[in-house]
Amino acid sequence: MRVLVAMSGGVDSSVAAARAVEAGHDVVGVHLALHQDAQQTREKARGCCSLEDSADARRICDKLGIPFYVWDFSDEFKQEVIGDFVDSYARGETPNPCLRCNEKIKFRALLQKGMALGFDAVATGHYATIDSEGYMRRSKDENKDQSYVLGVISAEELEHCFFPIGDTPKPQIREEAAKHGFSTASKPDSYDICFIPDGNTQAFLGKHIGLRPGMIVDQEGQELKSHDGAWNYTIGQRKGLDIKAPAADGRPRYVTDINAETGTVTVGAREDLKVTEIQADRLKYLHPAMDGEVDCEVQVRAHGSVVPCQAIIDRDNDTMTLSLSEPLQGVARGQAAVLYLPSPDDLGDIVLGSGTICATS
Repeated sequence: MRVLVAMSGGVDSSVAAARAVEAGHDVVGVHLALHQDAQQTREKARGCCSLEDSADARRICDKLGIPFYVWDFSDEFKQEVIGDFVDSYARGETPNPCLRCNEKIKFRALLQKGMALGFDAVATGHYATIDSEGYMRRSKDENKDQSYVLGVISAEELEHCFFPIGDTPKPQIREEAAKHGFSTASKPDSYDICFIPDGNTQAFLGKHIGLRPGMIVDQEGQELKSHDGAWNYTIGQRKGLDIKAPAADGRPRYVTDINAETGTVTVGAREDLKVTEIQADRLKYLHPAMDGEVDCEVQVRAHGSVVPCQAIIDRDNDTMTLSLSEPLQGVARGQAAVLYLPSPDDLGDIVLGSGTICATS
């Protein structure tokens, strides 16, 4: 099988490539150039797409004796990921750019180009597995499981993907890399948003969205202070509100709602963050059980809590309503709601699919 391995320059994709080679596949490594102004070093870039990462990926491919290419997806990344990130915040949402990158770039764009060039599959260093029936499962390493950020790809794309390291805990992956003599064996994991080099999200959004003054109000609508833009705030935020007057009960205030149209940011008590119903659209179906009424579990953040729910999926209107068995806090529009069926065996939980949260109550 001709396999295209997405090489980020990290330890996970290094071992994924090595395992694909050891399995006897015809392997080619490719690094995705996502930024036209990529930073030279990881220390400056903080993310996963620096020039140093590209050089590391090339060295791994040379050591494995496989071809290596750099494919420029910077235009697609600017439009589909950075543009979506800015537009989503401008609408008062809280997006996860890593999900959009997986959905639009690392699988859709990469897979389309790879298939056009005659490749059979794309492999990545993500922590998830695919069972014998072709369904996605959680990784064996619960601390590194990335099935949440993969829940936004389509079933058709999943048919041409595999995750060589998803059945192995991260410490063993590092040990395996060291045995291969890979320089990435002790390389730290990437973190933060790769297209915001200094990690200052507010400054980045201010530059791209601009001033949009509004008011911070309490649950009764009383005005507490003005602000320069609702994009400065996210649901569940406590720090940085800079409200001089304390709450009547003296307890901390949290952002409970954002209305980007009026510029109104509502704050309240921690209890006001509780959500028992979620509505989502832009659904992705990864399992036939994601249809009609389904008792399952939902996760709304990459490392967030999982709670049981009843999902009512309306395929005709591409929407779903989730009734939670227990409240979740800090659920924001723009986040993904990924549904799971608890594992019926010793493999990980089954990923049913996902939707983008559009309303809560």
